[in-house]
Amino acid sequence: MTYDLHRLRARGLITRIPHTHRNKITDHGLHAVHDRFLPTGPARLTDQIASPPLRTASHTYQTAPDNLTRTTGLAA
Repeated sequence: MTYDLHRLRARGLITRIPHTHRNKITDHGLHAVHDRFLPTGPARLTDQIASPPLRTASHTYQTAPDNLTRTTGLAA
């Protein structure tokens, strides 16, 4: 586990919370997880062919993890 945490920190995916034994995911880490594990289909909705409601829904979907992390202080 120590090795894995070290590798995640070295790649900038997590950062240590000072004075604790906890880590939190960085913005870079959150985007990497989002891009790697969530389907990329909604990204196709942002092209010029998609209607404005679909583009709005896609933008909301893509920013939801950031908003959740920011409002809850979610730590990994």
